[in-house]
Amino acid sequence: MTIKRRTLLAASAAAGALPLVTPLRHARAQAANTIRIGVLNDQSGLYRDLTGPGSTQAVRLAVQESGITTRGVNVEVAEADHQNKPDVGSTVVRQWLDRDGFDVIVDVPTSSVALAVNTLCRERNKVLLVSGAATSDLTGSACSPNTIHWTYDTWMLSRGTGGAMVAAGGRTWFFITADYAFGHALERDVSNFVRAAGGEVLGAVRTPFPGTTDFSSFLVQAQRSRAQVIGLANAGGDTINSIKQAAEFGITRRGQKLAGLLVFISDVHALGLQTAQGLVLTATFYWDLNDNTREFTRRLGRMPNDVRPSMIHAGCYSAVLHYLKAVEAMGVAAAKASGAAVVERMKAMETDDICFGKGTIRPDGRKIHPAYLFEVKSPQESRYPWDYYKLLQTIPANQAFRPITEGGCPLVRT
Repeated sequence: MTIKRRTLLAASAAAGALPLVTPLRHARAQAANTIRIGVLNDQSGLYRDLTGPGSTQAVRLAVQESGITTRGVNVEVAEADHQNKPDVGSTVVRQWLDRDGFDVIVDVPTSSVALAVNTLCRERNKVLLVSGAATSDLTGSACSPNTIHWTYDTWMLSRGTGGAMVAAGGRTWFFITADYAFGHALERDVSNFVRAAGGEVLGAVRTPFPGTTDFSSFLVQAQRSRAQVIGLANAGGDTINSIKQAAEFGITRRGQKLAGLLVFISDVHALGLQTAQGLVLTATFYWDLNDNTREFTRRLGRMPNDVRPSMIHAGCYSAVLHYLKAVEAMGVAAAKASGAAVVERMKAMETDDICFGKGTIRPDGRKIHPAYLFEVKSPQESRYPWDYYKLLQTIPANQAFRPITEGGCPLVRT
């Protein structure tokens, strides 16, 4: 069940025709046996196609395929738009947790929002399943016993795309960085890889977030640096605009390389293969990777704006499916009583689903699975709609994410 404002209004109107006295014991019993899931993300802005309504659709599929509702457990799913603003996201989550009795928050792209929600869920002892946010701090200095970072992070992106660009000869870098937690973490993690490989970071420029559409002045600064690689530490619409405007400036024709450090399939679709061909990117899921990912895409059905599912959508499905397995193993009452206890149970159980296969969850809350280095195909190589990637390398699960001893998570130290 998905709850939206119009659903609540309709319910209120219908209530006017009912007796004023309701069966209170029945209502309490129903609430005690109900798991409430809140999907929080960008429903209307530059990250909409990456997360947005598609994440809610993926969560609903996970609830359906878990079978938990056929075994007597009620599950309610609500969605909200955080507008990529920490204050808006925090307000929504406070209401969900304090007033409405939600048990788990899912997705939460935009790292600044995720870090704020991370604190709230720990304080209220609820569960946070992060699929959309990227900052590796969620399993580092900001790790929490109530949070699992599911799909990808800035260290993984740096290990994949950043490492590949350095190996290909990109020794000097200049960053165009979205000025918030995600961009800062991505620039930091890629810079560490570059320097460790003997490369050099020549500079960086911070771009306002959200709201920037004209990247021309930032691209000029990057061009003047004469860096071999211009690292785009941004995502979604910012990445699309940066790449389009770089093409208009002829930057790559003059020998500089663009590193799209977080590129989604909807970004490639928006750019078109003529512009995006040759881009190297890292992801943990691709809809056309194998029979399982194609089957998941079929089950998910038509997506908003007719996009193919992103790794964020796959992560929402996978995380909620595993969460509901833990709820069934513990019992609803115990699961509602302690979010930290649910997360502990989830860590103790091996993960296994159609999107990512078998995996594990580490003590620091990092979900572990393989990552993939892809190259965007040329128009001539693409054989059918959304046939956009060719696989360059599979990064094994035990190498794809930052070693647990290097993150500085207090849960690990204790």
